[in-house]
Amino acid sequence: MASTIERIRRLLRANRSAEASTLAERLAASTLDPEERASALVLRLSALVNLGRTVECASAVDAVFTALKDWYDPTLYGRAHAIAAIVAHVQGSLDNCVTHLVRSARALSSVSPANVDTALGWHNLAMAYSYIGFHGHALGAIERSREVGAEVGVPEEELATPRVRLRLAVALDHTGDTDGCLRVLRDVYAELWRYVESGAVPRLRPTIQGNFGYAAARLAALGEPIEVDAARLLRHVGDSVRSRELRHLGDVCLTIAAGRPIEALVRLGTLEVSPDTLGPAEPRRLRALAHLRANDPAAAYREDRHAFRLASSHHDKIRDLFVDGVAAWLDHADLRRTVAQYHGQALTDPLTGLPNRRHLEHYVTTMAQRGQPAILGVVDLDKFKAINTNHGHLAGDAVLQRIAGILAKVIRRGDFVARYGGDEFVLVLPETQIAEAHEIANRVATAITVEDWDALVPGTPVGVTIGWSETNGVDTVASAFTSADVAMLRAKEKPAEGTQAREWLKHTA
Repeated sequence: MASTIERIRRLLRANRSAEASTLAERLAASTLDPEERASALVLRLSALVNLGRTVECASAVDAVFTALKDWYDPTLYGRAHAIAAIVAHVQGSLDNCVTHLVRSARALSSVSPANVDTALGWHNLAMAYSYIGFHGHALGAIERSREVGAEVGVPEEELATPRVRLRLAVALDHTGDTDGCLRVLRDVYAELWRYVESGAVPRLRPTIQGNFGYAAARLAALGEPIEVDAARLLRHVGDSVRSRELRHLGDVCLTIAAGRPIEALVRLGTLEVSPDTLGPAEPRRLRALAHLRANDPAAAYREDRHAFRLASSHHDKIRDLFVDGVAAWLDHADLRRTVAQYHGQALTDPLTGLPNRRHLEHYVTTMAQRGQPAILGVVDLDKFKAINTNHGHLAGDAVLQRIAGILAKVIRRGDFVARYGGDEFVLVLPETQIAEAHEIANRVATAITVEDWDALVPGTPVGVTIGWSETNGVDTVASAFTSADVAMLRAKEKPAEGTQAREWLKHTA
């Protein structure tokens, strides 16, 4: 596994994403190792994002998280969510995008001890933040990547991230803060110059060289002198869609810096650049710089205004997506509350407020699955028909409600009481001996005796008969209820004073 996965990683580092995608897809389809499959699918997703093959990304994200159910590794999980955040952003789902970003950060933060892959994971997360426009978070993730990298011995050039600061710089320029843009670009150029002086530039990944090259070219287009071969760096940018567009835009910058503004405008007129490359306003801002170099300030002003509108529109879109995402989340929360409400209603008897027969069945089934023994009691009201006949159904309902209250009050913590139907209730006493069940019956009888029934149903006695059945932890509700019901019917045949026995008890008040 290690050799194939490492080969895919090398292809990605070399910006040969098409080859990496093919090899990763082949490996994921052929391997039986869950770790290998999950790793291959995450790398394939990264390659698809690099190539701009967005149509395939949605199914690729699903495949990744399905594979991660079989092999959970927090670092791999964090990297997967960072890449999935970009996919969600492209699909216009900012709420999903932010969810992925948060999950990525939490997963990477949980890794202990940190390792090389963790440092690269924070690097991926920084790229995702930057791509979406969360530049402050991107800088924070970069710092974390560098801290982890220093701890585990990752070479500094492996974690170089000019793209994050480059995106921040052009975003500042698009909204009119050219001084801020220059400060950031000078900082990126200073880092590049350190690599030049140390001879480390060839060790930088092609995409890193390309982004350093664009930063230098953009600085030159703004009138700053540079002493590096930015065109040569841009040649290394790689095979992805955004990389090629970055190279073309970089050539435009160098053309402006070389004093050939008309040629730059012609180049821009033939370019079709995705707004995801450096923001939708970058081509317009470069047109403004070209017009300035051509001594046409009016045209430059028009293009700058257009660039500002595009940048503002992009920010408005992000805000709208965020608002829509929050609204969708609230709708989902309302739906969950409604489902919970109806779920509660489905398991609750509306008259007495006790658990109903369905809830009882679920409770006893769960006990049976655990192999937990219990005693089940069927509680039946005596001569309940007379109550309804003499006082009406509303009085009968009031009696049922009061009986429910008595049962709920006298049972112990951990016992279960439900209304089975009609005038029948069920008691479930887990891990209980029959002698304790008799004690519960006595408590029920005492509580019923002291109740003022005459105020509710004058002249009509209220009593209950209880039949008990011991369950062995595997009985169904039906079988346990049948046994207890038979015991209860036997109890009803006995005199009112009752004879306590294993199967039944009778108490009348």
